[in-house]
Amino acid sequence: MNAEGPPRGVHCSPLGGSAAAQAASVGAHGTRFAVAAVAFDLDGTLLDTIHDLAAAVNRLLAEHAMAPLPKATVRDLVGKGIANLVGRAVALSRGAAPDSAELGVLLARYQAIYAEQLGRETNLFPGVVEGLARMRDAGLALAVVTNKASRFVAPHLEHAGIAHYFATTVGGDDAPAKKPDAAPLRLVAQRLGVATARLLMVGDSGNDALAARAAGCPVVVVPYGYNEGRPVASLDADGIVASIAEVADLVTRADDALVR
Repeated sequence: MNAEGPPRGVHCSPLGGSAAAQAASVGAHGTRFAVAAVAFDLDGTLLDTIHDLAAAVNRLLAEHAMAPLPKATVRDLVGKGIANLVGRAVALSRGAAPDSAELGVLLARYQAIYAEQLGRETNLFPGVVEGLARMRDAGLALAVVTNKASRFVAPHLEHAGIAHYFATTVGGDDAPAKKPDAAPLRLVAQRLGVATARLLMVGDSGNDALAARAAGCPVVVVPYGYNEGRPVASLDADGIVASIAEVADLVTRADDALVR
């Protein structure tokens, strides 16, 4: 995909009025980040995947004679991995959480369904391609760090036409623990050969902000993603950015950040 726009079949999700109103630019307050690399969350930060996620959840529920959930409800369940999503969705739908044995069966089926659904209705958020291209051209190493199961990360990036921007990706089963633990960001920093203090985290949720703080990374958040129904203004972050393109305005390359 080139900087002129998304590939065929991948659309740009508009930023809603409420999201735009929440976006207080950190750049407007003079904040800048001297970093060697930038790590991005996937769902709700780079890609609007909620349509595929909700479709897969509701197909799973239907197969087990459970009531569907509104897309807005599924949106508030995203962020802590597939097991959490499926377990909470089932609990909400039928009023009782699955036990560990049932959850294992449901997870296996959900992953099969999601593999079929993946990318059909996924949208790029505005400013993603522009921002990634500018940061890559400035010599910054870029990465994806997500709680999504690793097997789904590369297909999403390829389908959206942005895989070539990233030097590495860390999925939900690549590190010893998921965000909000620091482990995924420490793994990204290790792979890229940078200090965590010179790795900017860009996300949309408390999981991202907490992981960054635990790892010693600076962090900014976007206002349009999936934060389990909570306003991003409540997060312990270094600022809110309206789009990934705005991130490119805030970063400068710090060559001394490389770990030798």
